[in-house]
Amino acid sequence: MAVNRELLEATLDVIRQSLQADGGDVELIDVDDDGTVTLEMTGACAGCPMSAYDMSEGIERILIEHVPGVTHVRPAMM
Repeated sequence: MAVNRELLEATLDVIRQSLQADGGDVELIDVDDDGTVTLEMTGACAGCPMSAYDMSEGIERILIEHVPGVTHVRPAMM
């Protein structure tokens, strides 16, 4: 199932509100055909030791739950 990019962006916009409140942000880099979403943490989130946890336990969980077709979220640096 192809990921609806518009829904993905809208969901990321909601997530961004929390990240931006702490001086960070997240940028959508790519969406693979298999549903893997590649994101880059920016701002204060880029150097935060909690960003890997936030991505796997927070952002990934939310995207899989709210955006059909999303199967995995990975950081851009890997």
